[in-house]
Amino acid sequence: MVCSPDFSLLRDLFLILLFQMSMWGSDSFSVTGPSEPIVAMLGADTVLPCRVYPVMNVEDMEIRWFRNQFSEAVFVYQNGMEHVGEQLVDFKGRAELVKDYITEGRVAVRIHSLRVSDNGMYKCFFKKGTDFEEAILELKVIGLGSDPRIFLVGPEDGGIRLKCTGKGWFPQPEVQWEDVKGEKIPSVSEDETQDDDGLFQIEASLIVRDSSKTQVSCSMKNPFFGQEQVETIFIPESFFPRPSPWKAAFAVTLVIVGISVGAIVYLAWKERRGKKKLSKVKEEKEKESKAKGKTRHQTWWGYVTSWIYWRKEQFKAVPVTLDPKTAHPNLVLSENKQHISLKNNVPQNGDASTHKEQSISEAIFSVLGEKPLTTERQCWEVEVKMRTEAGSATRCALGVCSDTVKRDGWFVESPEKNFWVLVKEEGKVIFPTSQKSSPSLRQQPHRIGVFLDWADGNVSFYNMADGSHIYSITGIAFCGTLYPYFSLRGTGTSLTICSTSDHPGNCPDSSPKTSRTHLSSCDTSVPQEANSLLQEVNVSTSTASAQASKSSVVQESCPS
Repeated sequence: MVCSPDFSLLRDLFLILLFQMSMWGSDSFSVTGPSEPIVAMLGADTVLPCRVYPVMNVEDMEIRWFRNQFSEAVFVYQNGMEHVGEQLVDFKGRAELVKDYITEGRVAVRIHSLRVSDNGMYKCFFKKGTDFEEAILELKVIGLGSDPRIFLVGPEDGGIRLKCTGKGWFPQPEVQWEDVKGEKIPSVSEDETQDDDGLFQIEASLIVRDSSKTQVSCSMKNPFFGQEQVETIFIPESFFPRPSPWKAAFAVTLVIVGISVGAIVYLAWKERRGKKKLSKVKEEKEKESKAKGKTRHQTWWGYVTSWIYWRKEQFKAVPVTLDPKTAHPNLVLSENKQHISLKNNVPQNGDASTHKEQSISEAIFSVLGEKPLTTERQCWEVEVKMRTEAGSATRCALGVCSDTVKRDGWFVESPEKNFWVLVKEEGKVIFPTSQKSSPSLRQQPHRIGVFLDWADGNVSFYNMADGSHIYSITGIAFCGTLYPYFSLRGTGTSLTICSTSDHPGNCPDSSPKTSRTHLSSCDTSVPQEANSLLQEVNVSTSTASAQASKSSVVQESCPS
């Protein structure tokens, strides 16, 4: 009997329907989870979701989340309730079941207060009767650490060593140095450690040898999350080691000495051939000539060695003392002339006159250093103590000034009036320029270093507690004679000049007892023989140019 086409179609439809009914009656299912890693922040909450297919009620199933092994349970759900007996200690009280859609086969476990140890792979397990399935999930815990901090360590290997530190990162961040043009600079070393919580602490070092790279930034970037933190530091050009101009002079001198010795030897040889009778006399002359050449060579070598040693010293720490003759009557000077404060019950308007540019009368009580400053690179440190609460009307200033300035009555401490100073007013640092700019500082300085570079026309101020740069006044055409300058205003304000000795007790420490990074260039002094040698060189080789330069500086008109 031949089957008709209609009968064959009906048979096929029946077989398909029978197969579907058999599948619906079966207990087989599959489990799926997120295909991409779950990214969450350290300390936050996150969920690890899973679902079964086809859609079904999973309230009667055994559901389990675990780590690498089945026994490392994160959360266990069985017989309609949570079982904590098999749960890992680290997840007790931090894991809970999210079962709002459990009748649709969608469940998740929520983990509270994520830790570094929570980072890694997970598995979700579903069991019904004898059938069970599982899916794999990945959790990435991200920890964004603190902003990087850059420290100026000091001169090293023909450049300036910088150190960039950061902590509280997970995973290990990527560290990158860049200059102001955005060009990347490789680190010379990178060290990383992990604390008890598993967070990374990073320390990267860099040596900047190019004096044109006066602005350098350090960034730390999370490799997974992509967010980064950046810090920038300014390096004054005067802090870079300079090549000695006498190296070229020394090389030329060696060439001249060599030519002279060669000429003497040649003449002696020619003379011996022509006049054998005078050979003895000529030999004595030759020995004398060689001895003179050797003495000259040793003198130059000792000179160059001393010069190189002097050039290694970037700045000379000078002992500054106060001049009582220049002190305002309302100031009190200590016996060693290194500490100043205000007399008790001094009115804030003092005896200063009012001015149309001021809303109230203000008194500036000032004093100068006892000795004038020379044209060497010099530095000194000052400890500042003052009240910082709002409305305290406290103020102090320190730096340098010309002997041409006006300090009686009403006067302005500004570069236009030949004052190059830093001012702290009510605990904030300002600079008395025409723009009244205020620098953005990480912390307010209490121990301030003043660095004077007469040749480059530069006065820089540094926080000596951590070695950070505060501000620089550049492009100065100094005139007249320079003196250290100090001024006070307001009750409870005082200044103490730190001694140049290495003993820390010579200057009080108002900062917390933490480790300090001092500028090593101000910890040593230039030896006396180097100073005398420099004076000898200036007199013998460049007397005319030095006198002309000095004359032009002294005769330059100074603003009043």
